[in-house]
Amino acid sequence: MKFWIAASIVSAVSAFSTHPLRSTSYSLTGPSPLALWPQKQQSVSSFDAFFPFENTKTVLRANKEVEDGSAGVRQLLGVRGASQESDIWKIRLQLTKPVTWIPLLWGVMCGAAASGNYHWIWNPFDPNDRNVLLGLEDTLKAMTAMLLAGPFLTGYTQTINDWYDREIDAINEPNRPIPSGAISEGEVIAQIWVLLLGGLALSYGLDVWCGHDFPINLALAVFGSFISYIYSAPPLKLKQNGWAGNYALGASYISLPWWCGQAVFGSLDRPVFWILPILYSIAGLGIAIVNDFKSIEGDRAMGLNSLPVAFGVDGAKWICAASVTLTQLGVAAYLYTIDEPTYALVLLGLLLPQIYFQATLLLPDPINNDVKYQASSQPFLIFGILATCLCLGHHDFGP
Repeated sequence: MKFWIAASIVSAVSAFSTHPLRSTSYSLTGPSPLALWPQKQQSVSSFDAFFPFENTKTVLRANKEVEDGSAGVRQLLGVRGASQESDIWKIRLQLTKPVTWIPLLWGVMCGAAASGNYHWIWNPFDPNDRNVLLGLEDTLKAMTAMLLAGPFLTGYTQTINDWYDREIDAINEPNRPIPSGAISEGEVIAQIWVLLLGGLALSYGLDVWCGHDFPINLALAVFGSFISYIYSAPPLKLKQNGWAGNYALGASYISLPWWCGQAVFGSLDRPVFWILPILYSIAGLGIAIVNDFKSIEGDRAMGLNSLPVAFGVDGAKWICAASVTLTQLGVAAYLYTIDEPTYALVLLGLLLPQIYFQATLLLPDPINNDVKYQASSQPFLIFGILATCLCLGHHDFGP
C-alpha cells in the first residue's frame, strides 16, 4: 500500500495480438443512444460534413505527434501528441487513458483512510497495527478496489467517451485510435462490454470478500457506469451542459472512489460519509470548469452550453474559484464543529496556497494559465481531501 501511496502522490501532482492498421469509416449522422453494437456505417469523405454535429464538445485544433521523444509514452498514457501504433493491445490501453486513472486510485486510498479500519502490513507508528497477514489482506483488497476504479470502470468510461466522440475526434484528433481506423468498430464495442461487465463482476466480488449484507460496491459501480454512459451518450449527453456535466465529472473523480474505498474497509452508515464527498464534488466542478476555458470558441460555435459560454470567461472564472474555495471553507468549518480544530487548521493551511494561485493565475488569465494553475493548485486540494479523510477515520463519532 505504501508503494501505491508514493506512486499516486508523484503522479497526481504532476497529472488485447498485433495487426496492421485497419481502414474503418464511421457514420457521420450521429450515434444512436443505444449504439453499443457493431453497425454498418456510411463513409463520408467531405471535411465539411463533420461540422453539422451539435452533440459534441470540441477544441478545434490539430493533434500531431510530439517530437521530444515522449510520443511512445504519451500513446500508452492516452494523451495528446501520441505516436501511431499498430499493436492492438497498446491501442486498447490507449483508449482507456491510464493517465486518468490516477485521481480514482487516490480517491480509493482516501476512502480507505476515512474508514479508519485499514491495516498496514507493519505499521511503524502503531505497535498494535502489525498483523502481517491482516495487512496483506487489506493491501490486496485496496489493490483490487484500485483495479476496479481505474483500469476497469475508468477505462470503460474513457472508451465509451471516445466511441461517442469519434466524429469530432476525426477533426480534432484524427490520429486517435477510432477515427484513424487503428481499431475496428467491433473491437471497440467488445472492449466497452468487457470493461463494464468485468468491473461489475469485480465490484460484486469485493462485496462478497468484505462480507457485505448489501452489495454496496456493486451498487456504486452500476450507478457510476450509468453516469458515465449518460455523460457521453445522447440523448442526455451531460457533457453538453456545463453544470450537469462538470458536476458529474467531479462526483466521478471524488465521491465514487472515496465511497468505494470506505465501503471496502468500513461502512457508509452516517450521513457525513455521504455529504462530505458530495461537497468535495462541488470543488471538482470548479476544477472541471478550468478545462472548459480553452474550448470556449469551439463550444460556442457548436452551440454547447459550457459555463464559460453561458457566463463568459469573467463569470466562469469566479464560479470556478468560489466553488473550490467555499467548499473547502465549509468542510474546515464542519471539522471544527466536531472538535477537530487541528485538522480544520491543516485544511485552511492547504487552502491558502490555492487562493494565492487563484489570485495570481486563474483570475488574471484563466485561458493561458489553465495548465499552470491546475499544476500549482490541485496538489493542495487533493492533500486536503486526504487530510479530511484521515480526520474522519480517527474521529470518534460515538455510538
